[in-house]
Amino acid sequence: CCVPCKITLDELETLCRGERLYCQELNVNRANVNDYEVEFLCDYKRTKEGEEFYFVKWKGFPESVNTWEPKRNLKCPKLMKLFHLDLDQILKRQKGRGLPKRLDKETVLILIQKAKLRQSLHQWEIHLNKTRNHPGRIFVINEVDLDGPPKHFTYINNYKVGPGIVINEMAVGCECTDCVNEPVNGCCPGASLHRMAYNDKGQVRIRPGQPIYECNSRCNCGPDCANRVVQKGIQFDLCIFKTENGRGWGVRTLQHIKKNTFVMEYVGEIITTDEAEKRGHFYDCQGSTYLFDLDYVEDVYTVDAAHLGNISHFVNH
Repeated sequence: CCVPCKITLDELETLCRGERLYCQELNVNRANVNDYEVEFLCDYKRTKEGEEFYFVKWKGFPESVNTWEPKRNLKCPKLMKLFHLDLDQILKRQKGRGLPKRLDKETVLILIQKAKLRQSLHQWEIHLNKTRNHPGRIFVINEVDLDGPPKHFTYINNYKVGPGIVINEMAVGCECTDCVNEPVNGCCPGASLHRMAYNDKGQVRIRPGQPIYECNSRCNCGPDCANRVVQKGIQFDLCIFKTENGRGWGVRTLQHIKKNTFVMEYVGEIITTDEAEKRGHFYDCQGSTYLFDLDYVEDVYTVDAAHLGNISHFVNH
């Protein structure tokens, strides 16, 4: 069984430091018990003498105990770099003339919002990567506005079958040991009077609109079979990012992907066409739709990825 945590490890570490308790598992000892971690930087100022100070939000502590610290006391170069990247972006929009000695309240508020946004997106990124069952990692970035993770979306790896729908398992499988080079009776595609969809590198070699018949659980071939591509999941690192043209979220690759190579499957909730008609009217009023009909044989089912789906939910055109 699973029991929800009463307190996070970060909160427990903060509690130990506050009570000066040593904990080997949390790496809190006599040497570092008085060390505190910077969560993010909120503000900046420069004295007449040229000394720089930062207003620090301490990890595990409320904002009411934020403190001004001289730059020389801070050992957080990455956070400092992010702070100044955000600040430079804000000053450019304000058409400022370089770094001022003191920041105005509006600028400070935006800096804090961007820091908190970065935290929430990072936590969502961690959640997505804990949830995924595919090799390809997921990254999340928003350098455009202050929109955080979508509130009504759940990441899933496989289709969720809606009420009243029964998906029949494959009745037969192939008898091949090498499905691409030595197929028996045409392998699984041949049983349906079609040709093999992939070459030996797993790239699609048939025309768009033709069906792909992959090997299944009843086949003699193993999990490394070249005719098992989609079922192996996403193989490439992908990034969910906020578009600059007002189209919301999008997806981009972080590496070169060869032509005709599988990237992702459109995953969501499988519903009836009648249910899809009802949802479609609602989605049309919202100005967006995530409905795709499964209509190769007959138009009976539809995939809805509006609230349940994988990274394909965020693909934009």
